[in-house]
Amino acid sequence: MGEATAGTGGQDHPGFDLDAYLQRIGHPPVPVPDLSRLRSLVACHTRTIAFENLDPFLGRPVMLDPASLQAKLVAGRRGGYCFEQNLLLSHALATIGYATEGLAARVVWHRPEDLPLPPRSHMLVRVELDEGPHLVDVGFGGVTLTGVLRLEAGTVQQTPHEPFRLVEVGDGGLIVQAEVAGTWQSLYRFGLEPAVQSDYEVSSWYLSNHPESPFVTGLTAARAGEGRRYALRGHELTVHHLGTQSRRRTLGSPAELVSALEGDFGLDLSGLGDIEGALARLWEPGETTADGAASR
Repeated sequence: MGEATAGTGGQDHPGFDLDAYLQRIGHPPVPVPDLSRLRSLVACHTRTIAFENLDPFLGRPVMLDPASLQAKLVAGRRGGYCFEQNLLLSHALATIGYATEGLAARVVWHRPEDLPLPPRSHMLVRVELDEGPHLVDVGFGGVTLTGVLRLEAGTVQQTPHEPFRLVEVGDGGLIVQAEVAGTWQSLYRFGLEPAVQSDYEVSSWYLSNHPESPFVTGLTAARAGEGRRYALRGHELTVHHLGTQSRRRTLGSPAELVSALEGDFGLDLSGLGDIEGALARLWEPGETTADGAASR
């Protein structure tokens, strides 16, 4: 089992292998749980562990306990969606010695404002630091936060990719916005009431099992690279280069799609059986995209 380096004041989260996680994301041991190292952990995580929904798409269960998260995202070198990504990160942070708290959010990305608010189907993490409370979120697909945000409304905050800001709403909540292609776009709104594991379990089960869930009917993947973002919607692959035009390419076969998932998104697909045969339905009429969070 991995151990928090002496001097952190933290203890291992039960059953969590910190050393394996740090090796997976290519990060050295963390001697002090401070802001600079939090930024470094988030940057390494988002460059390494891709957002993807292959398990719901293939009819495989999504498990959120620490052992399952480590088996899939760490040892199995797979990715996952928001609950998997942010729970994994929160276990690592708690083991290192960070004080964390899970929050829940309503996704409004690409959602018309005149529609009723959607359910709280997204997870983010609050981290208490000497500098005050901050937010991290390594699981929002194509606009995943690759930096760390101060819990402070009205201030534009730079990240390794897009600028972000928090905007207050009338009910005391906050909206996370990102500047995409020169326009501020709302991603999700959240309150500061803590969420617990059972909240995430219910939402995750619905998203990964309901026959009309876009995570069940379509496929998406996303990963942040140096100065770019990779995004997959169905069999369309896009590379968004910061400050320049995006490059889009339609993949012509399941074999080509597997190559992109393994190469651009760094996924190990060896445990998924006849993956090419399963992916072939993406070329059938009516194929859909898994999640608006993965698109730009």
